Amino acid sequence: MAQAGSSVDTVTMDVTDATFERDVLDRSVEVPVVVDLWAEWCGPCRTLGPILERVIDATGGKIELVKVNVDENPQVAATFQVQSIPAVYALKDRKVVDGFIGALPEQQVQAFVDRLAPAETEADRLAAKGDEASFRAALDLERDHPAAVVGLAELLATRGEEAEALELLARIPESAETRRVAALARVGGQEAVPDDVETQLDALLDRVKDDDDARQQYVDLLEVLGPDDPRTPRYRKALATKIY
Repeated sequence: MAQAGSSVDTVTMDVTDATFERDVLDRSVEVPVVVDLWAEWCGPCRTLGPILERVIDATGGKIELVKVNVDENPQVAATFQVQSIPAVYALKDRKVVDGFIGALPEQQVQAFVDRLAPAETEADRLAAKGDEASFRAALDLERDHPAAVVGLAELLATRGEEAEALELLARIPESAETRRVAALARVGGQEAVPDDVETQLDALLDRVKDDDDARQQYVDLLEVLGPDDPRTPRYRKALATKIY
């Protein structure tokens, strides 16, 4: 959902019961995620929402904001034991680390966000450059720097250097991004996903129940296709049906 921020447009993700695991819990391993629980009828929510967007947008991606409509997503509301809204929670490494209830003024929202945003390190600055030498320099400073690990592993994976890519990824907790890059490494790089991927998936599907290697290849192809590919949910459902 795009809304006006300060000097640039803020993009805030709407999270549902179905996407909460991926977009909040998994994502919080990589970056702090602030969850804004709201509803259409809630006046204070409309006051707080733009303040949260403006303050979090100013972090330049160090913190991410998602919104959850509690009327439409009762499972998420139950997870946070929501009794009144607006309710705001910050998650890091899949755990709630801070939060508040009600529409706070901007100064207090800023203080809340400041507690979550780590000071930029030299490793952060190096990793942001996005080239191999900078990623390696960042890892010399911080062996388990998440952005540098994933960035370098992806570069290696696209070159087909599977062993080093997977060794790097083992340094940090598993997340949606590490799973995607690990799958990319195992299938041999981006270009290893064939034009006839559906034919390959169909062939593997016949073997997934009893063949661990076939099942891993099948899952890896789906990871590389990504959640936004319309074929992914269809083939994941087929896998679950075949196995169970």
